[in-house]
Amino acid sequence: MSIKSLEPKALWKNFADLNAVPRASKKEERVIAFAKNFGEQLGLPTQVDAVGNVIIKKPATAGMEDRTVVVLQSHLDMVHQKNADTNFDFDTQGIDMFVDGDWVKAKGTTLGADNGIGVATIMALLESTDIPHPPIEALFTIDEETGMTGAMGLVGGLLDAKIMLNLDTEDDDELTIGCAGGIDVTATGNYETEATPNNYVGYTVGVKGLTGGHSGMDIHKGRGNANKLMNRLLHHAQKVMALRLATVDGGSLRNAIPRESFATIALPADATTQFSAFIEEWTAVLKKEYGTTDPDLELTVESCATPEKVCTLAFQKQLIASIYACPNGIYRMSPDVDDLVQTSNNLARVLMKDGAYKVLCLTRGSVDSEKIDEAQAIASTFELIGASVDLSGDYPGWAPNPNAAIVKVMSELYEEMYQEKPHVYACHAGLECGILGTHYPDMEMISFGPNIRGAHSPDEKVQISSVQKYWGYLLETLKRIPKAN
Repeated sequence: MSIKSLEPKALWKNFADLNAVPRASKKEERVIAFAKNFGEQLGLPTQVDAVGNVIIKKPATAGMEDRTVVVLQSHLDMVHQKNADTNFDFDTQGIDMFVDGDWVKAKGTTLGADNGIGVATIMALLESTDIPHPPIEALFTIDEETGMTGAMGLVGGLLDAKIMLNLDTEDDDELTIGCAGGIDVTATGNYETEATPNNYVGYTVGVKGLTGGHSGMDIHKGRGNANKLMNRLLHHAQKVMALRLATVDGGSLRNAIPRESFATIALPADATTQFSAFIEEWTAVLKKEYGTTDPDLELTVESCATPEKVCTLAFQKQLIASIYACPNGIYRMSPDVDDLVQTSNNLARVLMKDGAYKVLCLTRGSVDSEKIDEAQAIASTFELIGASVDLSGDYPGWAPNPNAAIVKVMSELYEEMYQEKPHVYACHAGLECGILGTHYPDMEMISFGPNIRGAHSPDEKVQISSVQKYWGYLLETLKRIPKAN
């Protein structure tokens, strides 16, 4: 079945067109041009601001000119992740999508429903000729996934709207009214190498098949972190055999729970049988621990050329100890909001190769002081081994306002349409609303969207029937936007 044949056709057509454009974070030149051209082809006022955000404005339909101006906001970039065995070039290829029952998926890569469905929704509204709506402003931001620099760079005065509908929530029964802030923690350093001892042989060890997911929305689900699991293996292996470490390469993006990690090691030639038994034993241990959350977890071992160089044994022990000590997962639950993760960390990336190493984390928190406290704890862990630690990309959370008029309008409408109350809550993901609110402090904001599962992983999928529900809900919401004061 063709994606463009799905209902609502206008939305899915635009999603397919958008997904044909490579749009990695910090590589958005083509998708910025795509969005700009889209607005100009419609004859609508279109501008690209100084940082690359695209703003398109459309007048109200007849009879709704007196309504409050609404900004519809989504981000243009997407997370680029693929399975190790998938041959795909994100820089040149469009996403290869297919329909599987009630879901749209991608073949071995992220789908880009986060936040492409939101972008496609706004495009469909902009080009519509028969959908009633108030004056609308489309705000397509850039680089949401790796720093929110688009939202940070937006200046006041470009938008006239008093209400913002952010289309970046991933459950169709939720209305998000608050979110966590975040800060990037980056530890880097150099280390000494030495010749691999004589009579050693090389192996590549892999931790693979983990579920992964969004480091905010899924951090509370107890899923395995490939960097932590690899480090655990190395820690225990070096205690029982003369293991020497040559390289480590685990994880990818800060906002994705790492699914894979690989290490190149050297062992005495006569330790082969012992190592095979060790891997077999730890495969059983980890499968028992993570059988529910990560049923496809596997440990792999392949012979490889013996590495010429390994790190010194002293540094090997220091690095493994520091990664072992690095916090990962939930740091603290909110004492004020039921079931809300207040502060967390994702140990996202570990790379050790050719005398240099780096460790990347994303620390999230809805209480800024506690977020910084955890980031400092992580920094201290790596400073103890001589690393240089940089705290950067700090962005604020979004304080919830459950009494905002738009929250009341959309809550009542949801209950009227679906005969149940929506879940109105704050989330642990990083939405752009907190940052955008610093530029437009008087703007009421709310976030919603269709059911998306597996965001930031190659398992990402979006539910077709949920998109239809969300689309209908949005159209009714636009009809009920109140008159301007």
